[in-house]
Amino acid sequence: MRAVGYQDSLPIDAAAALVDIELPRPRPSGRDLLVELRAVSVNPVDTKVRRRAKPDAGQWKVLGYDGVGIVAETGADARLFKPGDAVFYAGDVTRQGTNAEFHLVDERIVGRKPRSLDWADAAALPLTAITAWEALFDRLDVRKPVPGTANTILIIGGAGGVSSIAIQLARRLTDLTVIATASRPETRAWVQELGANQVLDHAKPLAGQVEALGIGAPGFVFSTTNTDKHLGEVEKLIAPQGRFAVIDDPVGLDVMLFKRKCVSVHWEMMFARSTFHTADMAEQGVLLNAVADLVDDGTICTTVGEKFGPINAANLKRAHGLIESGRARGKVVLEGFA
Repeated sequence: MRAVGYQDSLPIDAAAALVDIELPRPRPSGRDLLVELRAVSVNPVDTKVRRRAKPDAGQWKVLGYDGVGIVAETGADARLFKPGDAVFYAGDVTRQGTNAEFHLVDERIVGRKPRSLDWADAAALPLTAITAWEALFDRLDVRKPVPGTANTILIIGGAGGVSSIAIQLARRLTDLTVIATASRPETRAWVQELGANQVLDHAKPLAGQVEALGIGAPGFVFSTTNTDKHLGEVEKLIAPQGRFAVIDDPVGLDVMLFKRKCVSVHWEMMFARSTFHTADMAEQGVLLNAVADLVDDGTICTTVGEKFGPINAANLKRAHGLIESGRARGKVVLEGFA
């Protein structure tokens, strides 16, 4: 089968950073599905793994976590899907990825593809939807208000893939006032279109901007990027007993800043369930089916920013480069093999 992989962790402009290769077609066992991929998207985690995880000598590492396609075969213990079903999912960071024609994935972390979307638009959703949903409803528990505070959430990095879903979920499924940050005209327009009530400039100190809104201190803050840069401002602006969620990789995270205000700090890592095969691992499949329903009934929309053409090394290198530049808006998707 055709695939894209690498054998050494290299800068994205290196010739061997990502390479078109041929690999044997996998065979499913247990609860695995073998999915024939039709489209994928690229996430920051793809670039981080490429830079940090070198495969064993002589082996190929295949990246890619978001995938959408058709079930080709099922393992002996699989019961949730059958060959021919259209599915979407965010994969498992401990296994080979979706940048290949065929891919193995545990059926418990798979959902049905939204019927109203084409392959590319569906591929943009799984990883960011799971991350945003778990951050909002499992980690921050936003349906439980912080006593005496403005029922408000600040989402830092509003135009990114996760934030683009989080804004929609918070506006459509809760009564929260949503403040998002963006620093360029095109990204400000994007987050407003997605439903943000207020847009702040994260290139400037945030605490004063929040105070100037006159709506009180937010009970919830969700930081998706540059957390180490904004940490001091978050401590100033968040309400006492507030809840703070983080998904990026700050060099340091001084949680002692939050002791005075009794702020709880929550990490969201959507791969934790599949990595450790937690008892509630199947909740991600349930979650994805709920997301598919929300898309199909028009409650939320896909967050494709750019379509980079077919799945090959050249286009994936372009996508990695854009994400590493920090200027991506929404999701970068690729469709089909050519």
